[in-house]
Amino acid sequence: MNHPSVYVLDISVLLYTPDAIFDFPMKEVLLPVSILDALEPLRQDLGEKGRVANLVSKILDECRQLGNLVEGVSLPNGGKLRIELADPETEAIPFSFNSRNPSNRILAVAWLLSRENKDVVFVSRDENLRTKANTLNVPTISYQGRRRDDSNLYSGIHHCEVSKKKLRNLNQQSFISIEEVKSELDENIKFFPNQGLLLNNPEVPEEDVLAIYNQSKNKFLTVSKEQGVWGIRPRNLEQRLALALLVDPNISIVTLSGKAGTGKTLLALAVGLQQMMVDNIYSRMLVSRPIFPMGRDLGFLPGDTQEKLSPWMQPIFDNLELLINNTSEKKSSKRDSYQELMERGMLVVEPLTYIRGRSIPNQHMIVDEAQNLTPHEMKTIVSRAGDGTKIVLTGDPNQIDNTDVNLSSNGLSTLVERFKGSQLAGHVRFTSVERSALAELAANVL
Repeated sequence: MNHPSVYVLDISVLLYTPDAIFDFPMKEVLLPVSILDALEPLRQDLGEKGRVANLVSKILDECRQLGNLVEGVSLPNGGKLRIELADPETEAIPFSFNSRNPSNRILAVAWLLSRENKDVVFVSRDENLRTKANTLNVPTISYQGRRRDDSNLYSGIHHCEVSKKKLRNLNQQSFISIEEVKSELDENIKFFPNQGLLLNNPEVPEEDVLAIYNQSKNKFLTVSKEQGVWGIRPRNLEQRLALALLVDPNISIVTLSGKAGTGKTLLALAVGLQQMMVDNIYSRMLVSRPIFPMGRDLGFLPGDTQEKLSPWMQPIFDNLELLINNTSEKKSSKRDSYQELMERGMLVVEPLTYIRGRSIPNQHMIVDEAQNLTPHEMKTIVSRAGDGTKIVLTGDPNQIDNTDVNLSSNGLSTLVERFKGSQLAGHVRFTSVERSALAELAANVL
């Protein structure tokens, strides 16, 4: 079947992408009525499943207002949505086909339609259900959602090649007007607040100019090559841009995405230590990570909260130990081990599940592995920020443990896309690994 015209969706598709009905342009999307029954108990769930199930119901209710769903309603993408009322129990289904099973009843609709020689394909994320469909000779496909390549996501920086003469002149300036580089830019380009602009020339790579777009002034403010924090200095362009965004008091939320070993978390922690212990900007640094590989509930693990978290938070502790033991910063009397900072309440490491319902004022808050959050969980976290708090979100959208989200639908990618037009936000996508050649190879190919 090369070009099916009717797609029968399983409930697993809608729970993965609530508005998946719009992903089949110029086709008919058919939902078995038993999906509505299957949604009902899920809507009572107080967690993420309940939120998604209610969102699906809301989308279907909006479609209901377009006309009779049994007869079918037209969708904006040129497709059609229809609810199928066919009852599998009235048909001669296979002996081994248990019609009381909700998933089987959904599949049975696709089976009935395929027997009528209709151009039908069954869409599901459930491997077992797809296997059942195959045994019934029902064409079936998996649903992967709206996946995008990482290179298509907003990077936070634009590269522009200019002449050597212009580059040398711009190197002497503290700001750059758009008019000065207009001739080298695409006429349709749009710059977002706090977006980086790299001006370079391959003949003189050491003279590149990095600047950040200031929307209120409609100018690019140049970034010093001499910047550093807590005894460390950025090793590449992306780290320079990230550091500038992290120390800017006018930016309330910074997102750093990229492969392991690119320096995202180390930079975030270094700035947090500097601004808490030296600059006295923040009263506390709060560091957290989602706990997916450990399960959402820590209760079954032995020990107190800190002992339960220790294995999962060890990468954070390793970075903190590296920074605090930095020999170039030993002169301050405030230097302590990270354990002592935690005992004094200046450093708090806790699971994200403890954040709900709280207000977090005057803190440097770091959320690592943020790609494992759903958009709803991300909203919950960001909405906890009180006055004077800066939030730094780090993660790699290509390395996701949460099966409920993907590269583009996870909370980190969603926030980057929706916040890129705000002057309160800044973003950098890291591509250069600063560990070993082996680490970079692993990040690229594994």
